Amino acid sequence: MKTVKTLVLLSFLFIYVSGCSFFAGPAKNLSLPTLFSDNMVFQRNMPLPVWGTANPGGKVQVEFANQSKTAFVGKDGKWRIDLDKMPAGGPFQLKVIGKKTKTFKNVMVGEVWICSGQSNMEMPLDGWGKVMDYKEEIANADYPNIRLFQVKHTTSVVPLDTVNCSGWEECSPKTIPEFSAVAYFFGRHLYKDLKIPIGLIHTSWGGTIAEAWTSGEALKTLPDFVDAVKKIEAQSAEKGDPMEKFKADLKTWNENVTKNDAGFSNGNPVWNNPTLKTSGWKTMKLPTLWEKAGYPNLDGVVWFRKKVNIPASMTGKDLTLHLGPINDRDITWFNGTKVGSLEHVNQLRDYIIPASLVKAGTNTIVVRVFDIGGNGGIYGKAKQLSLETSSGKRISLAGSWLFKIGNDMKEMGPQPQSPEGPNRPTVLYNAMLHPLIPYAIRGAIWYQGESNAGRAYQYRTLFPTMIKDWRAHWGEGDFPFLFVQLANWRAQQTKPTDDDWAELREAQLMALSLPNTGMAVAIDIGNPKDIHPKNKQEVGRRLALNALKLVYGKDVVNSGPIYKSMNVEGNKIRLSFTHVDGGLVAKGGKRPKGFAIAGKDQKFVWANAKIDGKTILVWSSRVSHPVAVRYAWAINPICNLYNNAGLPASPFRTDQWKGITQDAK
Repeated sequence: MKTVKTLVLLSFLFIYVSGCSFFAGPAKNLSLPTLFSDNMVFQRNMPLPVWGTANPGGKVQVEFANQSKTAFVGKDGKWRIDLDKMPAGGPFQLKVIGKKTKTFKNVMVGEVWICSGQSNMEMPLDGWGKVMDYKEEIANADYPNIRLFQVKHTTSVVPLDTVNCSGWEECSPKTIPEFSAVAYFFGRHLYKDLKIPIGLIHTSWGGTIAEAWTSGEALKTLPDFVDAVKKIEAQSAEKGDPMEKFKADLKTWNENVTKNDAGFSNGNPVWNNPTLKTSGWKTMKLPTLWEKAGYPNLDGVVWFRKKVNIPASMTGKDLTLHLGPINDRDITWFNGTKVGSLEHVNQLRDYIIPASLVKAGTNTIVVRVFDIGGNGGIYGKAKQLSLETSSGKRISLAGSWLFKIGNDMKEMGPQPQSPEGPNRPTVLYNAMLHPLIPYAIRGAIWYQGESNAGRAYQYRTLFPTMIKDWRAHWGEGDFPFLFVQLANWRAQQTKPTDDDWAELREAQLMALSLPNTGMAVAIDIGNPKDIHPKNKQEVGRRLALNALKLVYGKDVVNSGPIYKSMNVEGNKIRLSFTHVDGGLVAKGGKRPKGFAIAGKDQKFVWANAKIDGKTILVWSSRVSHPVAVRYAWAINPICNLYNNAGLPASPFRTDQWKGITQDAK
C-alpha cells in the first residue's frame, strides 16, 4: 500500500512540475514568424526547426509530409518542433495546429541560402539597379521553383524574434524586378545545375558596415568595438524619445566641431577671406584623398584655397564651379561668398558662381572639407576640377592648392549615430539576421566591404569574427560562407600605389583561411564610373561555381589563381599559385600585366612578368635585389592574370609592410 501511495504522489508531483502538460489543450493565440508562409522552401537533408509563440502551456502539433510532431508552449510563450530531415521535393502542405490551424501551401524542400551584404548585394535587377540586359532577364525570370524571401530594412538595439517581410514568393517576371540581382543569378545557376527547388533569403542594406551585421556578443571580443556595443545596449534601457536625444547630441557635436575649427572665430568663418595671409599653409596636389598625400590617419576638417586668374572675356557671366566628389562634406566660397555645400560622398559638386562675384584677374576659391571618418578629400578626376562658362570654356583647377588643417577629430570622438540609422554595431544583426535563426539553411553568400575599406586592417579580424558569429548562432557547424571580393572602381591606376581597397581585398582573401569558405574574384568586372557595376550575372555565376565545387561536389573550377609562395632567384622573383587549373593565362596579351616589384627600400616600380609553367617570373632592371612583389594592388588596377578556366587571379602582395589603414579604427 505504501508503495502504491508513493507512486500516486510521485505521479501527481510530476504532472504538477511539468505544468500539467498532460492535460494541456490546444495552444491559443498561435503565431509563427513570417519565414513560414505559402511558397516557402525547407532545407533538404537537415532537421527542420518550426517555431513560434502562443499562450504558455498549450499544445502545438506540426504536420508535414507524413510527419506529425507535438510540443508544448513554454512559460516564456515560445515553442519549437524539429521535423525530421527530408530529401528535395514538393509541393507539400505545412500544418501548425493549435486552437486554430495555420496551413501553409506550396511548400518545397530544396536548398536554402542567406544572401546578405551592402548595396552590391542589394542592387535589384530593375529599379535603381538596372543590371545588364535587365529587361530581357526580367522577362525570362519564370522559375516557380526558385523562391524569394525579401527582408525589409529594419534596425534594432536588441535582438528581435520576427523579421520584417511579407513572406515567400515564386520567382516570376512580376516578383523578380526588385529582388537582389546577385542572389537571383546565383540561385538560377544552382537551379539549372541541381534541378531542385532553391530558396533565397535576401537580407541586405546598401552602404552598411560589417559590424552592423555582427552580434554584440561577438563584437565584445574585439577591443575596437566594446565601447560602441555598450552604448547600443544602453539605448535599450534609456527613457524618453531616442530621436530627440540624438538630435540634441548631434547639434552639440556639430557645434563643437565648429568651435574647435581654427578656420572659424566666434562661430563665423575666417579662413574663407580672400585677403587672408597664408604664410603657414602647405600645398597639396588635387584631386586626391589626403590619406594618399601624407595624412593617413586624419579625420576632421581641412581647408583648401586656390587663386585662379579669370580673363576679362569670362566676367559678367555666371560660371559653374566643378569640384567633383568630396569625402565627406564641404562648404565652398568664391571670393568670400558661400556658393554651395553638400554632404553626400559620391555627389558631384557643381556650384553656380553668380556673375556679380566674378572679376577679371585674381579670384579666390576656398573649400572647407569635413571628413567624419575613413577617407577624406577632394578625390575625383583632374578633369572634374574646373571653372566653366555656359559656352563650355574651362579653366582647370587641378594641381596645387594651399591647405591647412582646421580640426583634427582625434580628441572629439565619433559623430553621434541616429537611433534609426543602419551603420551602428549589431543593429542589423539584431533586426535582419537574428530573426532568421534557426531556420535551416545550406549556407550564405555575402557581398560587402566597400564601407569598411578605410579600416581594411581591422576587417582582417572583423570579417572572420562575423562569419564565425553567424555559424555559432545558427548551430549548424561551419556552414558554407561564400563572398565576393571587391570589384575594380574609379580611374585605372597608372603607377604603383598604396590603396585602402587593395588592403580590403587582402583582408577578404585572408578569410579563406576559415573552413568551408569560398571567394568570387570580381577585379575584372567592375566599372570605373560606377561603384555598382551592372554585370551581376557573372558575379552570381562565380559565387555559384564556388557552391557547386565546395558544397555540392561538382567537377568545376571555382577559383582563379591564388598566390601561394615566392622564391628569390637572383634579380628575379618566382611566384607560385594554387588554382592554376589548365595553366596560367595572360588574358588579352603576351605577358602578364599588373605586377610591381620592390627592394628593401619598399619603393615599388612596374615589373616585367613571364609565365613559366605554373609559376610566374617577375623582375625589373630598376630593382637589382628584389624582396617583394605586388599584383593588382590598386582600387582599379591594370591586370590580366587568369587561369585557363577564364577566372581572374586575386590581387595579392608578398610583403607585410605597413599599410595605409593599419592604424585606422
